[in-house]
Amino acid sequence: MPDTVTNARLAPAFFELRDWREGGERVSTPLGSLFVRRQIEPRLPVLLLIHGFPSASWDWAPLWEPLSQHFSLVALDLLGFGDSAKPRGHRYAIAEQAELCEWLLRREGAWDYHVLAHDYGDTVAQELLARQLDKRKPRPSMRSVVFLNGGLFPEMHRPRAMQRLLALPGLGPLIARASSKARFADNMKAIFGKQTPPDPRVVDGLWTLLRHDDGHLALPRLLRYMSERKKQRARWVGAMERVAMPMALINGSADPVSGAHAAARWRELLGGDDLHELPGIGHYPQLEAPEAVLEAALVFWSRHRLLGPVDPRPSVSITTR
Repeated sequence: MPDTVTNARLAPAFFELRDWREGGERVSTPLGSLFVRRQIEPRLPVLLLIHGFPSASWDWAPLWEPLSQHFSLVALDLLGFGDSAKPRGHRYAIAEQAELCEWLLRREGAWDYHVLAHDYGDTVAQELLARQLDKRKPRPSMRSVVFLNGGLFPEMHRPRAMQRLLALPGLGPLIARASSKARFADNMKAIFGKQTPPDPRVVDGLWTLLRHDDGHLALPRLLRYMSERKKQRARWVGAMERVAMPMALINGSADPVSGAHAAARWRELLGGDDLHELPGIGHYPQLEAPEAVLEAALVFWSRHRLLGPVDPRPSVSITTR
């Protein structure tokens, strides 16, 4: 493996939610404020981190410092999630989330960027990828994308019963109002690997983010993305097949939602050269096995010569306060 992968490696480490929040900022948009966390080093390429459902950018905390050695980092809580705005009655759409990502990239002056995405963020990344085929409008150029577990192929997606119920008109809002931390913790545990259950601190933090500004009430409207995936399959999966760009999937095989069965579909359509399977790991590889995710991502970026120069900062560990 090239030296750029191993030099000055920072180990993945836990960030308290309080520390994560303190390191971010509120950015105003026409749709409301977005929570944005950024660490910019002008000589390094930009990596956009896009989180999944129903969590927030804090998902990327374990990988933040290691990734910052090779990339300028930009992460956001997507509209309706975490500490970002949750417009009342808003009809959330993947295209809108992609538009906000591009707006944020332009704000940073990032006309070339890479993507690391998970779950709902995979679908946003697919829309960003599809936009690369549209030459009518100048937009930031995506140079590579790494997907973690998500519904890339709607025919392979296996949503949990709770997601199906939340997505039902009329019933979904009632279920959202009746949600509890205990039920949330059980649902999270069910999609993690048996040997890598969620850290109670992670569950506490994700629940706090979910409840912020009554965010749990937005879940039924955010879940429209499951039907969008089906309607937009030709556009989104087609973009993966048509765009000539380095793409990788790092997949927790034990995920009941989008695990080994989704990886098999990837191999069938896109080949196995940049497919990295993590046995025993569930739906949240970046939280369950951050070291393995980091290693697989660095191998991919190195293989395609996409890594920036290593940041010369000393190797240190981040400790919980």
